[in-house]
Amino acid sequence: MYNNPTFSIITVVYNNVRDIEHTLKSVVSQTYKHVEYIVIDGLSTDGTLDVIEKYRPQISVILSEKDNGIYDAMNKGLALATGDYVLFLNSGDELYSKETLANLAEVSEGADIIYGETFLINEQREIIGERRHKVPAYFNWKSFRYGMNICHQAIYIKRAIAEPYDLQYKLCADIDWVIKAAKKSSIAVNAHQHVARYLVGGMSKQRHRESLKERYDIFQKYYGTIPNLFNHFIIALKMIVYRIKNGNPED
Repeated sequence: MYNNPTFSIITVVYNNVRDIEHTLKSVVSQTYKHVEYIVIDGLSTDGTLDVIEKYRPQISVILSEKDNGIYDAMNKGLALATGDYVLFLNSGDELYSKETLANLAEVSEGADIIYGETFLINEQREIIGERRHKVPAYFNWKSFRYGMNICHQAIYIKRAIAEPYDLQYKLCADIDWVIKAAKKSSIAVNAHQHVARYLVGGMSKQRHRESLKERYDIFQKYYGTIPNLFNHFIIALKMIVYRIKNGNPED
């Protein structure tokens, strides 16, 4: 079944005409052909839809309608997906190379989760470095206790274990979503390669304090109050060391 898995790639976008085409091109140019591409648009008014329409023949589903926030839109995409694995690649982000999905298919057999490394890129699409959190050699539901060490755009989850996003969270539902899936996962495969290019910024960066509070609450739910306090002490200590060495971190 998984020698030639189908990857459902879901892109959520709203009024991002500047960046959407980079994301679309990175998906439709894949050498691997077992791809279901789903684009969920929130009724954009800035020309984003015109760009999407250029790629209609290569997109499996285009849905453009009002939503109740990014995670509601992502749930719409998840409900439409029919592939073996799902990946959320939001507007502005890119698959790392044209061979990314082909390379992941080669290591997918038996995997519930496949994950890899991420490069950070700026608005000029230049690689500016890697995430502060290092990808773990082995991954399970406890691996996030010191921070989200796998980028959401670099983790492929078997659709059968992927639940809808919890809409009580406005900024960090992706963390909750991955942990829930990881608790159901038996085998997580480290692809040992870069699989995504992540455009720095985003809503969680713009509302950083609120994002940290929400993330803390999610970690407390899964890891417990006392362990979470200790883990956040470790997180803070690591961040201080990182800032001393590198300046302000980008996740």
